Amino acid sequence: MPGKGLVDKLVAAAIAAACAFVAIVALGATLFYLLLMVVPAAAAAAITAALAAIGALIVAMLFLSKAHGEDSEDEEEPAGLGERAFVLFRNRPVLATVAALAGGWIFLRNPALASMVAAAFTESSRARRR
Repeated sequence: MPGKGLVDKLVAAAIAAACAFVAIVALGATLFYLLLMVVPAAAAAAITAALAAIGALIVAMLFLSKAHGEDSEDEEEPAGLGERAFVLFRNRPVLATVAALAGGWIFLRNPALASMVAAAFTESSRARRR
């Protein structure tokens, strides 16, 4: 059969998509039930929906930026820490989201870090640009 390799790839892609869908639904349900321990049901549902919408927005921005063919290699290096964070969020939204969640967890554990990071973001870079 001439198209057997293509059919196998399509079946594998469909199975991977179904597994990803189940994993995302399970993650949403887990998040909802974890939030139920802390906030009322309506707030837990709203927070879960908001996080799902943010995730969808990040994925849409990722695919739209790739569709427009933006190349970040031609841009010059950003100067400050804030500019670097912005470039990271624009070019690698999934990595940046994970980093932001990890940073939020660290801030919850040690709130004194929040003032140091805020100072670093507001401070302009002292290094000269070439």
